[in-house]
Amino acid sequence: MAVPKSRTSKSKSKMRRGANRWRAPKFNNCPECGSTTPSHIACPSCGYYRDRQVLNVDI
Repeated sequence: MAVPKSRTSKSKSKMRRGANRWRAPKFNNCPECGSTTPSHIACPSCGYYRDRQVLNVDI
């Protein structure tokens, strides 16, 4: 059975666990209508994504 050669330090284990922390989602403003939308998703209010219309939205 494999056994570690030396003990893992507190800072090393905390750095490893720090990568798993929760982060709040980042939102962008739509350049067409100005509403807040998640990144890499078409705007639900106007249907635009990257300066072109990809969804038909009935207002």
